[in-house]
Amino acid sequence: MTRSSFSRWVLAARLRTLPLACSTVLLGSGLAAHADAFRWPLFLLCLLTAILLQVLSNLANDYGDAVSGADLAGRVGPTRAVATGLITARQMQVAMGLTALAAVVSGLALLWSAFADDWPALLAFIGFGALALVAAVTYTVGRRPYGYRGFGDLSVFLFFGLLGVMGSYYLYTHQLSWSLLLPAASCGLLATAVLNINNIRDRVSDAASGKFTLAVRLGASRARNYHWLLVGGAGVLIVLFILLHSASPWPWLFLPGYLPLLRAAWVVQVSEEPQVLNHQLKLTALGSLGCNLLLALGFTLA
Repeated sequence: MTRSSFSRWVLAARLRTLPLACSTVLLGSGLAAHADAFRWPLFLLCLLTAILLQVLSNLANDYGDAVSGADLAGRVGPTRAVATGLITARQMQVAMGLTALAAVVSGLALLWSAFADDWPALLAFIGFGALALVAAVTYTVGRRPYGYRGFGDLSVFLFFGLLGVMGSYYLYTHQLSWSLLLPAASCGLLATAVLNINNIRDRVSDAASGKFTLAVRLGASRARNYHWLLVGGAGVLIVLFILLHSASPWPWLFLPGYLPLLRAAWVVQVSEEPQVLNHQLKLTALGSLGCNLLLALGFTLA
């Protein structure tokens, strides 16, 4: 594969979104380490599976937006591979199939490592994995892609928050507690905040192409207020979880990762410039990763 061809696939894979996939695994694994249940093979397989599912979603998003006509010439987001002819629709279909296959193989290896002697749990997680696979593709692909109807935020909250964090934790410990909903929900809210910046930036072009994201439905002002709820709500949930579960100062390590998210939210509040919003999207994705990583590290040290 030539260098130029490789760069096209890197573009289509949208590597800047991978921190979101990693955040759920890092937080769930850190909390499992706090419970003395961490295992390196599970961590590596879980991380690989999450990354493959995220790449699959990105490829499907590129393909789905192109074939549906949602990628108009006036869109302000990153360059799309299929819409611009860098990759053909057929090539993207093949890439999606191969990535899905790799995710299935990695996921099955992960579940066998975690539940080789627990068939009910194994079958239940195979079901969750199949649901994640379908959700990754149907976000923008199919007759009625749910991402075009304003349900993308809910999907991100569930898969990058509740299911991602609590599922990762359960792989190690084979048990759950209700209080885990707090860090899991905070992780989901931060991931949704990243999507919301993307949708605020693309609001005008999305509306013109019939892509009715939640930001389109809310309008510019309310979408920005919603963004504050996402970021602020995540901080409140993290603080509550720390107060309930640790007297150690270590979990407060999350603050250096969280505070930049507030600054990014302020810039999103006052700016309409696509390039400025692009930068805040990147900072929010990296800040979310940093916040969750530092929280996981803090509980590990505690």
